[in-house]
Amino acid sequence: MNPSPFFTIERKKNIGILWLNRPEKRNAMNWPFWRDLPDMVDEINADPKIHAFVIAAKGKSFSTGLDLEEFFQEFKPVVQGELADGREKLYQLILTMQKGINAVYNSKKPSIALVQKHCIGGGLDLVSACDIRYASEDAVFSLRESKVAIVADMGSLQRLPHLIGNAHTRELALTGKDISASEAFQMGLVTKVTKDFDSLMEAGLKTAEEIAENPTIVIRGVKQVLNHGIGKSIEEGLDYVAVWNASMLDSKDFRSAIGGFMERKRPVFNPETRVD
Repeated sequence: MNPSPFFTIERKKNIGILWLNRPEKRNAMNWPFWRDLPDMVDEINADPKIHAFVIAAKGKSFSTGLDLEEFFQEFKPVVQGELADGREKLYQLILTMQKGINAVYNSKKPSIALVQKHCIGGGLDLVSACDIRYASEDAVFSLRESKVAIVADMGSLQRLPHLIGNAHTRELALTGKDISASEAFQMGLVTKVTKDFDSLMEAGLKTAEEIAENPTIVIRGVKQVLNHGIGKSIEEGLDYVAVWNASMLDSKDFRSAIGGFMERKRPVFNPETRVD
């Protein structure tokens, strides 16, 4: 794969770290972000040795969101297209931009977002697509699109209600206000707040390692069942997980777990892809 000007991927044992790497612009999301994110997630998905991945950012901020100035300069004819065919091009551009964040959400591999300082607009779209979110004490979150005359269209309005509830989402989206890491923790947007970036990385990697030790087939199943259950009744969700386990329960790792229980030994899962 060709290197991305926005991203780098680092591997630590069975963990992938997807770095946002435009620190000189506080990781503002220019076109290479939207263009390359689907490929970065595909690369992670295709690596059997990566069992879980962390999304983190180089520099002082996680991301200040869409690079409005650069984006408008590059796509002004599309954004301001007057006729129907021009509006169709903008519609297709938005759908293209949604693909990367959707790829994070739909990845079979669990993701953990690690947020320091600014997590604005598109940054919040990105972390809302992750399975777990941690933040450092200095983190500031904002669904700020309303303050720049945009209806948020990269997933926050669709995903945040399931994470923090409809009322919190409406307040953030309608005001565009900033909230602190402690406020984000109180409303359930993040589940851990750490002192600084170093402790944030330590906590995120520790959780990723705990996930990576579990059977990969089970982790895929947990994500799929949870995602499928959004918007469904409890009964529909129970039927789906019953079908999943009827199909997938008797795996090599399940037999290893049973053998370990009977022999009073801790089983070792994923031996074929485990990196020690």
